[in-house]
Amino acid sequence: MEAFSGLTIFILFIILCVIISGIKVIKQYERGVILTLGRYTGMRQPGLRVVIPILQQITKVDVRSTPVDVPSQEVITKDNVTIKVDAVVYFRVVDASKAVLETNNYVYATSQFAQAALRDVVGNVELDGVLSQREEISQNIKRIVDAETDKWGIDVENVKIQNIELPQDMKRAMAKQAEAERERRAVIISAAAEKAAAQEVAEAAMMLAKVPGGMGIRTLQTLEKISVEPSQKTLFVLPADLADAFKAFTK
Repeated sequence: MEAFSGLTIFILFIILCVIISGIKVIKQYERGVILTLGRYTGMRQPGLRVVIPILQQITKVDVRSTPVDVPSQEVITKDNVTIKVDAVVYFRVVDASKAVLETNNYVYATSQFAQAALRDVVGNVELDGVLSQREEISQNIKRIVDAETDKWGIDVENVKIQNIELPQDMKRAMAKQAEAERERRAVIISAAAEKAAAQEVAEAAMMLAKVPGGMGIRTLQTLEKISVEPSQKTLFVLPADLADAFKAFTK
């Protein structure tokens, strides 16, 4: 009787363990894909869920937005410049059953396809376009990856190109080009300033010439500035009227 009682307790314990193993908790950001004897039989929403042990298997899928790094890729641009580019892909699982049934590892598959798309898109753009059109290139990659991963139940939310690494000789050439461009702009700005100053001086001279005695007053102001500084030069100043008379005589 005692042996029978002990066997009963053991059997009940085994049954209890089996029941407990069939109780699953699905979190709010997860979905549960159920396979019964290897066949897809449904999906479980968040909460406390029960599956039949041994006969049923549940696979939990995270449906939150997931960032995936695309490793640095060596790409030859359209104008035959070798660069290294890396990016990050943000995607979300919108159909957990497809993510489980259509691919072995949807995260790895998405990353690999993003790498291929990155090489294809960047390889069809010249270097200047890669540097200046990051957003447009990112959108092209997103469109290609999103179209391919749609059959896996994945929605690609965004793609961002992070780093673009140039060869050392290209960096030096671009630095020299930037320096030359800065010098060119400096010369243009200096020339424009000199032109503006010359115009101001010409306008001031015309105004002084129209005022009787204006040039004489300006001459006296200049002499006043010179007289305060020690100098070994001797200046002979002719009256403005005499200069005007000389001009009239020569005419």
